[in-house]
Amino acid sequence: MFANTQVITIEEHYWDKEVVDLHANEMPTRQTDIVQRLYDLDDLRISEMDAAGIDIQVVSHGAPSTQRLKGQQAIDVAMRVNDRLAAHIARHPTRLAGFAALPTDVPEAAARELERCVKTLGFKGAMTHGLSNGEFLDRPRFKPIFQAANDLDVPLYLHPADPSPVVTEAYYSDYVKSFPMVIRPAWGFTVETATQAIRLILSGIFKDCPRLQIILGHFGETLPFLLWRINQSLQRPGQEEIRFRETFCRPFHVTTSGPFSPPALTCPMMEMGMDRIMFSIDWPFVMNDPGLDWVKSLQISEGDMAKFLGGNAKRLLKL
Repeated sequence: MFANTQVITIEEHYWDKEVVDLHANEMPTRQTDIVQRLYDLDDLRISEMDAAGIDIQVVSHGAPSTQRLKGQQAIDVAMRVNDRLAAHIARHPTRLAGFAALPTDVPEAAARELERCVKTLGFKGAMTHGLSNGEFLDRPRFKPIFQAANDLDVPLYLHPADPSPVVTEAYYSDYVKSFPMVIRPAWGFTVETATQAIRLILSGIFKDCPRLQIILGHFGETLPFLLWRINQSLQRPGQEEIRFRETFCRPFHVTTSGPFSPPALTCPMMEMGMDRIMFSIDWPFVMNDPGLDWVKSLQISEGDMAKFLGGNAKRLLKL
């Protein structure tokens, strides 16, 4: 059914050993088969793409990537990581593309690295993971990163990472031992990333960076489902003037990346329109086959399916 449609997935992960070693004490235990796939950017990855009918993966480092590194170390590691990813992509230039890892702790350097990755390495944007050493990215000091993405006309993908330790203690400590995923994809990831996106809108960054485009995974981390309520609440007396719903629907895009749910797809379709929704798997934390089987069950038009499977990603990322 995909013979005339290019299938592009854009939240597909890998690991760089240098980064993993730096975070060894805080990385969750992963199944051996997942770890094997995270370190593979060649035969196994490509063969599983072929089997599922995926034409292009846009590859990004898994969380927490470089968001918890500091100072010069963050700069040096990010550059080495991006160079190595570019070398892997060069071996499969028609099948793989990349999102940059950024040294967000040093925003001016992160902006320069994004420019280098786009102009020299051919990357399609960048992915950040959660907070930058405990700071939300709406803080004024991070503005050079968003300004660079705006000027380069490439998107930033806001990916989750573990919540702040303070939040984990207050919200999840009673259950995290029995249900460790509650602080990750089951709920904690969503809360942290949705909060990041809301804060960006409230900060006014999109007024200063009118071309800035932001991608959220997992159907927008619940925000499309809450747009009416957030928008109405922020228009009640006592608020500064803001058009939250309009601001969200203009620069934000969402991907599926894991929750393969027809009702969940319907909401962003109605709130944002099909031009801002992109298919993704979240490989290898989620395998390719469930995602493609789900797509085959969807009752949407041929034109919308073409946008969803690859057309929107191709346009936004200039693939």
